[in-house]
Amino acid sequence: MPEWLVLTLAMLAACVVVVVVTLLRHRTAAEDDDPSDTPDVIEYMTMWIGVVYAIVLGLAIAGVWEARSAAQDHVQAEAQALHEISERVRVYPADVRDRVRSDIDAYVRHVTTTEWTSMTEHGEVTTRGGELLQRIRQDVTDHKPASDFEAQSYQPLLDQVAVADAARSNRADATGSTMPTVVWFGLIGGAVVTIGMVFALQIRRTARELILAGLFSALIAFLLFLIWDFDAPYGRGLTESTEPFLALFPQLHG
Repeated sequence: MPEWLVLTLAMLAACVVVVVVTLLRHRTAAEDDDPSDTPDVIEYMTMWIGVVYAIVLGLAIAGVWEARSAAQDHVQAEAQALHEISERVRVYPADVRDRVRSDIDAYVRHVTTTEWTSMTEHGEVTTRGGELLQRIRQDVTDHKPASDFEAQSYQPLLDQVAVADAARSNRADATGSTMPTVVWFGLIGGAVVTIGMVFALQIRRTARELILAGLFSALIAFLLFLIWDFDAPYGRGLTESTEPFLALFPQLHG
């Protein structure tokens, strides 16, 4: 199911629940119930609960957004390092150059297809990807420079291999969820309490109050969905993240 449809359904569900509960509460209210008779302490508590929950939501959004940005940086760094190896190896003999570039293409092709699917569905990188990267390392390290020109390129090539390896390790560490379960418990529990305090204020059945209560609940549902969507950097909402590889290795588009 498309994520935009899930988000729309979640927001509609939040609005419907608030409206239905409010109408049912209004029907079952006692005849002497006065909606305007709300203790000041409840209004004060509702205000502070909303402020605290807003801070928690803000911190959660900032955390998952930072994790998403870091995940994108890992992919960009890995793709750029492999591209640098592919370009700098041109000073090597033709057989070595072609072997290195062929192994890089095989690795990138594997990452953008098989490994990306594994990261999305299982939250882990593949063993085969590590083997292909190790083959690139061996291609570079096993060649003995035959001239000063090749010797000058040898160490930079090793450095780029190390950069690609580090970026891959960081990418592997970022495949899982970034938000602990206890944080999700607090976010969902806080949403229930925050919306529940709206009913504690004894909102009536007027169109204005129902619209505001529904929009407030839909906003919380949207923010929670946003956090969930960003929570797994490679599992949800980052389908375009293979672009750095495909942009630097256009020959693999087909």
